Amino acid sequence: MSESWITYLLLCADRKIYCGVTNNIEKKLAAHNRGIASRFTRARLPVTLLATGRAMGKAEAEAFRLGYRIKRLPREKKLAVLKEGSAKRVNRGPF
Repeated sequence: MSESWITYLLLCADRKIYCGVTNNIEKKLAAHNRGIASRFTRARLPVTLLATGRAMGKAEAEAFRLGYRIKRLPREKKLAVLKEGSAKRVNRGPF
């Protein structure tokens, strides 16, 4: 059985935005907040889930391609994507 892969955005304690890919967002978010998911977020705890987005298919490669495109965007463009509603916004807090 194949699982859907998603791309997600996190807001770190220092207001930086982290983009990642997973097939289990609850498990990955918990790992980020325990400091074991990424070196980037480990130094910026706690993190809050901002948004999730699904690539056109369920394939892991498609989710990573979407993540790569998002990572290349400047912060302002990432925030614009959230405001436009192109990604499923999770947290309505300030960013």
